Amino acid sequence: MGEQMQPTPLSPLPEGKGGKKLSAVLSPSPFRGGVGEGLQAEPPTPAPSLFPASDGYSFYFRHFAPVGAPRARIVVVHGIRSHGGWYTRSCQALANAGFDVYFLDRRGSGLNTAHRGDSPSFRRLIDDVVEFVQHLRASHGWLPVFVCGISWGGKLAVGLPYRKPGLVDGLILLCPGLVPKVAPAMPQRARIAVARVFRPWKFFPIPLNEPDLFTASSEWRHYIDTEPHGLRLATARFLFSSFSLDIYLKRAAKCVTVPALLALAEHDRIIDNAQTANFVAQFPGPTETVTYPGAHHTLEFEREDHPWLADVVRWVEKQL
Repeated sequence: MGEQMQPTPLSPLPEGKGGKKLSAVLSPSPFRGGVGEGLQAEPPTPAPSLFPASDGYSFYFRHFAPVGAPRARIVVVHGIRSHGGWYTRSCQALANAGFDVYFLDRRGSGLNTAHRGDSPSFRRLIDDVVEFVQHLRASHGWLPVFVCGISWGGKLAVGLPYRKPGLVDGLILLCPGLVPKVAPAMPQRARIAVARVFRPWKFFPIPLNEPDLFTASSEWRHYIDTEPHGLRLATARFLFSSFSLDIYLKRAAKCVTVPALLALAEHDRIIDNAQTANFVAQFPGPTETVTYPGAHHTLEFEREDHPWLADVVRWVEKQL
């Protein structure tokens, strides 16, 4: 049995509303490609739109329209440090393969300046994804929907089938943060727990501020270090909620009956590959695991001809 949530009515997508003018907040990556490719101009990316969550918060998303008639929808959620601006190349490639792609910037992250680095709870973050998918399902509901969770976003993806059973048709987990190697030290965890009670909005550094944790590419390391929208601080409430989500996922794992693809990077310094594979092996649904030799945590920053994207396309096609 999954954890049931009450359905919420969704309003139409607002137009032209937001905390800042979009021209002031957009920061597409300044170049394409991975190791050794140098600086290249990146093609224009879709303008962000706003989605109104049921609690009154509106968050940004990017829509990459498919080439031709859509074969499926893919909703992507990013990691704790990143945002949709990191992943435009892969989203466009998936759209070119005939998929209707939506990349959500998590509330308080990326282009979302309101309540920066904060969230009421991990359930609210899962509900943001649930409500967005429900909105998509309201039209062309026959199209399969896959949720792709990248890094920390993989935790939200795995929690979704437990929170709202039957909503999605499969999960794509790209180096998901289900069993991390990197975490705050115990004294810091204690300070976070105390602050969560007495000063829940106190900020703490996210323990992923070294760009070399994500990629071996010097160009992409420079991008991570200098782009303005990556999250570097989070509130005690958010970080404590992340710890609570880890406990929640132990129950949620037993409710993932939809097909799941797990992609791992051999040289990942952020997640524990062996323990992550063991975690996913608990899913009662069919799973497929691929480990990429020589790759690092953020597959997006591997070379452009790296096979991971083609493997995702092939896997989704097998589910249709």
